[in-house]
Amino acid sequence: MPQDMIRYDILAQEALRGVIRKVLGEVAKAGLPGNHHFFVTFLTGAAGVRISSRLHEKYPEQMTIVLQHQFWDLQVTDVLFEVGLSFGDVPERLVVPFSAIRGFYDPSVNFELEFDVEVEETVGDNDQGITSIAPVPQTDKPKLATPSAKPKPPVKTVKKPAKAGDKSDTEGTGDKATASVVSLDSFRKKK
Repeated sequence: MPQDMIRYDILAQEALRGVIRKVLGEVAKAGLPGNHHFFVTFLTGAAGVRISSRLHEKYPEQMTIVLQHQFWDLQVTDVLFEVGLSFGDVPERLVVPFSAIRGFYDPSVNFELEFDVEVEETVGDNDQGITSIAPVPQTDKPKLATPSAKPKPPVKTVKKPAKAGDKSDTEGTGDKATASVVSLDSFRKKK
């Protein structure tokens, strides 16, 4: 079999990350249009990810955030996005490079993108309590980080139109907020 010297796989993934960049850039300027909202799964140990040590302890490998009702100061650059969310009534600032995104899903139109993400191991914490460490096996299931936004959006775990019983809500109770585990396996293309 011939070797792909051009690396179309990498070029295609970068082009699709450009879709996320464009969509988030428009939302940063004009807000969410209509019923659109996003589930963004990213590796917390990927290079350039900045989250508090509290969140990193709770989500050591990956997390899924929901951009729907209450988020603030969304800023988008060519390589990353920054957003403010509240977790257990504690405001947090997240910095997520597009290269760290493993999945992007807009349930309002059943649109999803999935990426292969490789993590380089880095060492230690910086002086601001921000962590970016550890490689992540690609088979781990993401945890859904539940921002303190009301109402909480349903979590859909299938590609098909939602049926009764396909919802999973999470409820926060102070600092001991619980989180649902959402499998992205249903979003993966069958080989």
